[in-house]
Amino acid sequence: MHTVFRIGEIRKLNNETSLYQVDLKLTSDEDQQLRQLTESILGEDSHQTCWSRLGILLFKTGQYSKAEKLYTALLEQTANDGSRAAIYSNLGLMKDHQGLYQEAAAFYEQSLEIMRKTLPADHPDLATSYDNIGGVYCNMGDYSKALEFYEKALKIFEKALSPNHSLLATSYNNIGIVYKNMVDYSKALEFYEKALKIDGKALPPNHPSLATSYNNIGMMYQNMDNYSKALDFYEKALKIREKALPPTHPDLATSYNNMGGVYDNMGNYSKSLEFYEKAIKIREETLSPNHPDLATSYSNIGSVYYNMVNDSKAFEFYEKALKIREEVLPPNHPDLANSYNNIGMVYDSMDNYSKALSFLEKALTIAQKSLPPTHPLIKTIIDNINSLKKM
Repeated sequence: MHTVFRIGEIRKLNNETSLYQVDLKLTSDEDQQLRQLTESILGEDSHQTCWSRLGILLFKTGQYSKAEKLYTALLEQTANDGSRAAIYSNLGLMKDHQGLYQEAAAFYEQSLEIMRKTLPADHPDLATSYDNIGGVYCNMGDYSKALEFYEKALKIFEKALSPNHSLLATSYNNIGIVYKNMVDYSKALEFYEKALKIDGKALPPNHPSLATSYNNIGMMYQNMDNYSKALDFYEKALKIREKALPPTHPDLATSYNNMGGVYDNMGNYSKSLEFYEKAIKIREETLSPNHPDLATSYSNIGSVYYNMVNDSKAFEFYEKALKIREEVLPPNHPDLANSYNNIGMVYDSMDNYSKALSFLEKALTIAQKSLPPTHPLIKTIIDNINSLKKM
C-alpha cells in the first residue's frame, strides 16, 4: 500500500493567499479501516483529482466539515468544468448523507447544470447526476419527481451500458424504491428482481450490492405481509453485510432496522427491540443528531413500546422522532404524517382525546397532500379518527 496519512486539521494560512495547512498522521499497512475505504473508493470517476479524492476520504470517515472546507477551497481554485461538476456532486453527496436534502439538491443541480452544457445528452455522467437528484427527491417524499429523474438515468444507462452492468442494477433498485413508496409493491418487486438478476451474475457472493438487492426484496415481502419470506431475504442481506462491511456501516443499521420491523410485525417485541437497538447504536455513533434515519429509529422503537402498552416510553421516542422531522423535513413530508399519527394514538391510549384528535387531523392533512389516495397510511389515519369520534 502507498504511504497514506489520516487528516488532522485544515487551516487557511492567511487571507491573502490560497494556501492551506493540512495536519497529517501516518497510517500503517495494518489499518483495516484504510484498507476497506481504499477498496471502496477505487474506480471513482475520471474528473476526481487527488485532492478531490481526499475530500471523499474525509467525507466517508465522517469528517464533514473538513471535507466541505477542502471542496470549497478546490472550487475557488479550479476553472475546469469537469472538476467543478465533480466537486459540486461530491458536496451534494455529502449533504445527502447528512440528511440535508435541500442543500444536497442545490449542489446536485449545480453539477447537472455544468454537465448539461459540456456533455452530450446521453453521456453516462449525466445519468449519474439524474440518479443523485432522483434520490434527493425520493428522500424528500416527492416520489413523482424522483421517478422522473430515475427514469432519465435509466434511459441513458440502458443505451450506454452492457445488460449486466452494476449501474443498471442500481438504477432498477432506485426505481423499485420509488414504486415501493408509492405502494405499488408488484411494480417495485419487478424492478428489485431485475436488479438481483444482474447482481447475482455480476458480483461475488459477499458483495454489499447483492445485500442491497436481498434487502429490497425482503421489504416487499414484508409490505405484502409475507413475514417468513421477508425474514429469509433480510437474513441473507445481513449475513453479507456483517462479513463485508465495517461494524458501524449505515447499511448494517438498515439491516438491523429491517429485521426489527419484521419481528415487530410478528409480535416478537423483545426480538424486535434487540435489533432496533443495534440499529440505533450505529446511527447515534455515525450520523448527525438530526439525521432523518435517526428519527426513523426513534419512531420504530416508539412503535414497539406502543405495542407493548408502555405509553410513556412510546411517547418519549415518538417525540424524539418528531423533533428531528420537524427540523429537517419539508412541512408536507409523509414521515411527519406518520409521526403525528403515532403521537395521536399515544394520546388516545392515555385517554387525552382532544390532543389525540388534534394530532390525527394534522397527520391526515399532510398525508392527503403528500401521498396517493390509496396509500395505507391515509386509511389508517382515517380509521383512527373515526374510531376516536365514536368514543
